[in-house]
Amino acid sequence: MEDRIIRTEYSEVMQKSFIDYAMSVIIARALPDIRDGLKPVQRRTLYDMYELGIRYDRPYRKSARIVGDTMGKYHPHGDSSIYECLVVMTQDFKKAIPLVDGHGNFGNIEGDGAAAMRYTEARLSKITQENFLEDLDKNVVDFLPNFDETEKEPSVLPVKIPNFLINGSEGIAVGMATSTPPHNLAEVIDAEIAFMKDDTLTTKDLMKYVKGPDFPTGGVVINKDELLSIYETGTGKIKIRGKVEVEKGKSGHTNLVITEIPYTMIGMGIGKFMADVAELAEKKITNDIVDISNQSSKEGIRIVIELKKDTDIENFTNLLYKKTKLEDTFGVNMLAIDNGRPETMSLREIMRACADFQFEITTRKYQNLLQKEQNKKEIQEGLIKACNVIDLVIEILRGSKDRAMAKDCLVNGNTEGINFKSRESKAMAAQLLFTEAQADAILEMRLYKLIGLELEALIKEHQQTVANIFRYEDILESHDSMSMVIQDELLKIKKEYQRPRRTEIDNRETAVYEEKPVEETDVAFIMDRFGYAKTIDVNTYEKNKETIENEFRFSFVMKNTGKVCFFTNTGNLHTVKAMDLPQCKMRDKGVPLDNVSNFDTSKEMIVMAASQSDLNLFRILFTTKMSMMKIVDGGEFDVSKRTVAATKLMDGDEVVSVEILHTQKTVILRSNEGYFLRFLIEQVPEKKKAAVGVRGMRLTKNDFVRDVFYLEDMENKVIEHNGKELSLGHLKVTGRDTKGTKVRV
Repeated sequence: MEDRIIRTEYSEVMQKSFIDYAMSVIIARALPDIRDGLKPVQRRTLYDMYELGIRYDRPYRKSARIVGDTMGKYHPHGDSSIYECLVVMTQDFKKAIPLVDGHGNFGNIEGDGAAAMRYTEARLSKITQENFLEDLDKNVVDFLPNFDETEKEPSVLPVKIPNFLINGSEGIAVGMATSTPPHNLAEVIDAEIAFMKDDTLTTKDLMKYVKGPDFPTGGVVINKDELLSIYETGTGKIKIRGKVEVEKGKSGHTNLVITEIPYTMIGMGIGKFMADVAELAEKKITNDIVDISNQSSKEGIRIVIELKKDTDIENFTNLLYKKTKLEDTFGVNMLAIDNGRPETMSLREIMRACADFQFEITTRKYQNLLQKEQNKKEIQEGLIKACNVIDLVIEILRGSKDRAMAKDCLVNGNTEGINFKSRESKAMAAQLLFTEAQADAILEMRLYKLIGLELEALIKEHQQTVANIFRYEDILESHDSMSMVIQDELLKIKKEYQRPRRTEIDNRETAVYEEKPVEETDVAFIMDRFGYAKTIDVNTYEKNKETIENEFRFSFVMKNTGKVCFFTNTGNLHTVKAMDLPQCKMRDKGVPLDNVSNFDTSKEMIVMAASQSDLNLFRILFTTKMSMMKIVDGGEFDVSKRTVAATKLMDGDEVVSVEILHTQKTVILRSNEGYFLRFLIEQVPEKKKAAVGVRGMRLTKNDFVRDVFYLEDMENKVIEHNGKELSLGHLKVTGRDTKGTKVRV
C-alpha cells in the first residue's frame, strides 16, 4: 500500500487532537451520566462486582480482587483510581446512599485514609443490587465492547432512582467540572413521582418536594431564598454552616459544642478548623477560648470549645462563622452527560431525563417479559393439546424410526414411514400441526407430566401466563399503566430506604462579629540579628534595657495596638501589627519576621525598625548606596497595606540608612574608599516618598556609601577607621554634593 502524506495546518491538527482528548475525558472519565448518576469507573466497578457474584447476602471479597478484575476487564486506567472510587462508594459521610458495603478500614470523616486494598473487603449493598443491577438480565440497556473487545459492559446501569441527585457527584474534566450536592432519597422520589403524574411541573413546583440539598454531615443551609435560582439554572453557591450547641462546662465555664459540620469540612477540614480556632487565640483575636478538644467518635461529631464565664456566646459563634470553615460555601454546577453531551441541568431537566430513562428501561423490561410469557404460552398450549391426544402422540412416537421423523409428523403432519395402529390414527396425526417449539417440548416431556395433578397445575400455569401477557400488553400500550408500575416501584424503594432529613434549610442573617475593644497598653518590641521578633512586658524591658540594647538589633517601647515598620535595603516598607507578634518572656525566641509579614529573607535586609506612631511625629532621612538622599515626612508611612514602596531607587541602588530625625544637626557619609563628608542635615531637601532624592556625596567610579553617622550639636562620636579611632566631631562641616575628604588616620 502506497504511503499517503496529508498536508495540513499544524494548529488544526493540535486543535482537533485536543478537542478529541477533552471529549474523551469528559465522556469516558470525569462526568456522570444523568441516567444512572455514575461515572464510568463507578459503573464498571459495580458491574464487575455483580459479575463476580459479590452480592449483599454473600461473603465479602478482597478489594484487591475487585480492583484487579475491574482494571483487567473494563477500566485500564490504574488501580488507584478504581480503589479510590470503591472507597468513596462505601463512605456514608460522603454518599447519601453508600453503594458498596465495606468491611475494614475505609477511612473516616476526619481525613484518615483507607487501608491498602489488600487489607479491606467489600460487597454490593442491598440497594445497589436490587435497584441498580437487578434487571441487567432483561435486556433493558445496551451492552458495548470493552477496551480490548474481549468482554461486554453495560453502557449505563438500569438504576431505578434519580441517583445523580440523591448521591450527588464531583468531577473535574477538561474545561468544565461537575459539583452536585447529595439530596434526600424520599424527597427526590416524591418529586419524581409528582413529575410523572404531571410533566408540566416547573422547578419551583418540584421544590415543594425537594427542599434543598441533604448533606450526610447535616449542617444548616442558610440561603434558602437563593435555592430556587440555583435549581433553575443548575449553578450557584450554597452557604452551609455547622450546628452548634451550648452546654455547661466545668467550674462555671461554658462549652460550645459543634455536633454537625459543613459537608466541605470532610477530610482534613476538622483538623484545619481546630488549628484556625487555636490561631484565633494565639493572635489574640479573641481571649474567650480556654481549651478546644475533638471528642468525635463513631456516634458522631463532637468538637468542644471551652469558653470563659463571661463570653458572649452569640458573638463568639459569629466569630467562628466569619474566621473559620464552620460556615462555608458549596459551589453547585449540576453538569452531567445527557444524550451524549455535557449539559448543565436544572432540577426540572434532571427529573425529565430520569423519568424518560425509567420509561425506556421499563418498556424494554416488559417487552422482554412479554416475549418470554408468549413463548411460555406457546409451549403450555402445545403440552395441553398433547395431553388431550396423548394416546395418538404415543402412537406416533412408537411408530417413528427416529426423533426427526416424529417431529416432522407433529409439526408438518407427515406420516410417511410411521407405523400406525389404524387409518383413523394416521388421518388424525396428519392434522395435529404443532409448532416447532411445541413439538420439541412434547418430545422432551416426561411421563410424570401425564399425572392428573400435573396436568391441572399446567392448566393453572397457563391461565397465569395468559393473565401476565394481558397485564404486560396493557403496561406497554398504556402510558398511565406504565407510569403506575414505575411509581409503585419507587414507593417501595422509598418505604424501605428513606431516612429523616439531616440538613436544615433556613434563611439566616449574615454573621456579624463585634470585636471587643482591646485595652491599650505599652509593650516593648525587640528583634534579634537573626530576624526573630516578639514583644515583652515593659517592666521587664526597663529592668534589662542595657542588656537588651547590647544583645538585640532593634528595641523600643510602643502601644500594643500599634504597628512596627520595617524599612529594607530594597526600598520597601513592611508593617506588622504588634498584636500579630507573640508576647513572650525575654529569653523566648519569638517568631521569624517573614512568618508575619511579606518580608523575604532571601532578597531583603532590614535597615531600620520603628513604631509607626513614632514615624508619624517626625521626619525620616533616607540615604542610598549611590549617595542619593532625601527627607520624607513620617506621616507618609501611615499606610494600611502590609507592604509598600518606601522610596524610589535607581537601577542597582539600595538603601543604606534610614534615620528618624530628632535633634541631629549634621550627617556624615563614609564611602568604601575612605572618603568622609560632613554637612548640615538642613541641606537635604524634604521630598515625597516616591522621589529619588538628591546627591549627598560625589563618588568616584566604583565607590559607594558604606556608612552614615549622625551628630547632634556639640556632640562627638568616635568610630574605628583603618584599625584606628576616628573622632567624627573633629571632621570639618562642608557642603552637600562635594567629594569630601579622604581620611587615612
